[in-house]
Amino acid sequence: MTAVYLNHAGVICALGTNTDEVERNLFATTPPSLPVSDSYSPGRAMPLGKVDATLPPATIAGEDSRNNRLLAAALTPLLPVVEELKARYGRDRIGVVIGTSTSGIAEGEAALSVAAGDIALAADYHYSTQEFSAPGRFLARWLDLGGPCSVVSSACTSGGKALVSAARLLQLGVCDAVVAGGVDSLCRMTVAGFSALMVTADTPCNPFSINRRGINIGEGAALFVMTREPGAVRLAGWGESSDAHHISSPHPEGRGAEAAIRQALARADLAPEQIDYLNLHGTATTQNDQVEALAVSRVLGSATPCSSTKPLTGHTLAAAGAIEALLCWLLLQRDDGRLPPHQWDGQPDPAMPLLTGLGHSCLEHPVQTAMSNSFAFGGNNLSLILTRETP
Repeated sequence: MTAVYLNHAGVICALGTNTDEVERNLFATTPPSLPVSDSYSPGRAMPLGKVDATLPPATIAGEDSRNNRLLAAALTPLLPVVEELKARYGRDRIGVVIGTSTSGIAEGEAALSVAAGDIALAADYHYSTQEFSAPGRFLARWLDLGGPCSVVSSACTSGGKALVSAARLLQLGVCDAVVAGGVDSLCRMTVAGFSALMVTADTPCNPFSINRRGINIGEGAALFVMTREPGAVRLAGWGESSDAHHISSPHPEGRGAEAAIRQALARADLAPEQIDYLNLHGTATTQNDQVEALAVSRVLGSATPCSSTKPLTGHTLAAAGAIEALLCWLLLQRDDGRLPPHQWDGQPDPAMPLLTGLGHSCLEHPVQTAMSNSFAFGGNNLSLILTRETP
């Protein structure tokens, strides 16, 4: 199988506005907490992983949305890299694959509020900003790329699945480089929708605790420039499955999650004990954590060092798989063996398997292999494996 590498990355989320800031906050003695706000849920304050930064405008005509501004912020450090690749390979050999679920919904909400009591939208609003295709279209136009351009929308696996789609384009020889990742922005519909499912928490999320009460929603973007050129981090394996058990709930025995993890190990040609660190999906909902604990304990065992980073970023939905892959990407380039923290109250749930590796803080050697899980509505499951590559 042709090797695919994650050569360069850009990010913006509640942990920071660039890779250096995100890494610094991720491993800080006291990581920053999510701000509490009712701006997306009037009358009900809750922690939200909101990006508190001035975002660059999405300067392409008709494409200016918060979602695309988050993408622009993540992409800006990568612009010189993309220009160099265009000069080397040509614009038609570079693709774009983005995962999203909200796209420009917030702008649609604002347009409707202008015309309260009427079904008409504001005169300056165009639905194209809300199309799922908008973030991919925006990046391809901004970067002047002529290669394949697609957008994945599979809820909370979208950003991770975009990386897999990009890897396939590279392995098939369709592209020589792909800009890939995920983005989602906060909006009232998302917060209200998850609240209607009774899975949002008014307090910091508490993954894998008996006292867990639900998710904290966030926003952000993470992008990678992926090529076949050897780099520091390789996308070594992935597994995808769909158990189709329920429209919004995972299979109670974790069959789909287990299948995805096993596929990723098989594709990477790794044994379970070779995974140094697992970034859990870890949403702090009752069902997700139980199902993930079942699947992980059956495949990897209970002692694999692991953590959920969603208390630090919020659940960024379609961006989550890409952002958490980026956290693993940062981890694999460190030499101190430190692992991302697991913030919780330390009270395990006796009703589910105990993951004894939960919150393991440091290894005695640099991390060589990292796995990242993402699970989504409809029983859609994804597991990625990233490996450190020796120069």
